[in-house]
Amino acid sequence: MKSAGKITLYSRRQNVLNTRFPYIAAALKNLPYETAIDGELVALASDGRPNFNLLQNYRSAKSHIIYYAFDVMTLKGRDLTQLPLSERREVLRSILPTNEHLGISIAVQKTAQEMIALVREQGIEGIVAKRTDSIYQPGKRNGSWTKSASRSDRSSSSAAMCLAISESIRL
Repeated sequence: MKSAGKITLYSRRQNVLNTRFPYIAAALKNLPYETAIDGELVALASDGRPNFNLLQNYRSAKSHIIYYAFDVMTLKGRDLTQLPLSERREVLRSILPTNEHLGISIAVQKTAQEMIALVREQGIEGIVAKRTDSIYQPGKRNGSWTKSASRSDRSSSSAAMCLAISESIRL
């Protein structure tokens, strides 16, 4: 979130993460004022795959940690949460530069079953599937999005979630 000219990184539990990941905060410095984006920190192993253990050891993994943004809720003080996800992602692409520490999550038009097969094949943690026409409703599981884990062993899985965008979600 950028408010009053300052970037603040919040965890899902509202902990401030700026001191742990100052290079991510610095990479976000050019966000427009009064803008809030949503995303996930991911540590990539040397083979390019997400690695949860590297993220846990963030002090030694600086060069491997990327913030993948997947949504924007506020832009220049304007609430975007009532716009469809497809429009919010267009806004996100227009305001977020990508670099060694910033990226935008991939979005694909696949069924949930196809994405689950891909996640299992790649050995990553799971997926978050959202409808392209869904509005942003923080913390609510209302049928327009779902989260599915492919493994229960977090020590060997990734911290990343693939973003699958589908008109119908059936898991």
